[in-house]
Amino acid sequence: MTEPTMETVDSFGMNAERQFADVWSRSVLSDRERRLLLLGLLVGEGMPEMTGVHLDVALRAGELSEVELREVVVVLTHYAGWIRGAKLNDQVEELIERVRRERSGRSGPAD
Repeated sequence: MTEPTMETVDSFGMNAERQFADVWSRSVLSDRERRLLLLGLLVGEGMPEMTGVHLDVALRAGELSEVELREVVVVLTHYAGWIRGAKLNDQVEELIERVRRERSGRSGPAD
């Protein structure tokens, strides 16, 4: 008789996922307001990878428009510093261009 295989349970991951779901399902703040707060924190902490993820979600989910993302750059540049603001600006412009290409059906760089 063979022993059943042991499943690896990612209890940390499951707990973290539930906590995030609980925070994002609360009704006091809108998803847009949460996203703005989170973007400010991520830029201020110098976390460009996570910033990129949340910028992408914000634009694709319609939480923030292109114009609003650019305004976020203006505000956060003054509070998080010019170096982080420049990185954020690059991220926002690259994201906007990528999403525009995808929506127009083009896969290559812009003409």
